Amino acid sequence: MSRRTVHALVEFGELLGPHEEALDVPWAEFAGDRSSEVVFEVGTDDAADAYLQIQAYDVGTYDHEVLLNGEPLSGFDLPPADGWQSWTDAVTGAELREGENTLRVRRDEESRDAFVVGSVVVNWTEPV
Repeated sequence: MSRRTVHALVEFGELLGPHEEALDVPWAEFAGDRSSEVVFEVGTDDAADAYLQIQAYDVGTYDHEVLLNGEPLSGFDLPPADGWQSWTDAVTGAELREGENTLRVRRDEESRDAFVVGSVVVNWTEPV
């Protein structure tokens, strides 16, 4: 069976942190400990090989989580790095489903870390 690669671009542009002044990024909307829950569509019940490409700014700790349909992905989701980074994360511990899916980033509330979530590209394959 032939498969094709499909993607959805999910835009956040949100600052996650303990308070609005935690990071000097006036261009990002303050979201607190959780980003907005963004909705995207998957047109098949046979999505496979899914992964995320996450754009983040100034992540300081490993303990933040990416939630797909309310379920955290396995392992660490955002590695610490100064400035902008682009990170690829396999979709494990959660699944894409046909129709509406949600994506959200949750900040580790035990840390004092503040960071920005920019864009996320969700990639998967589906039958042709």
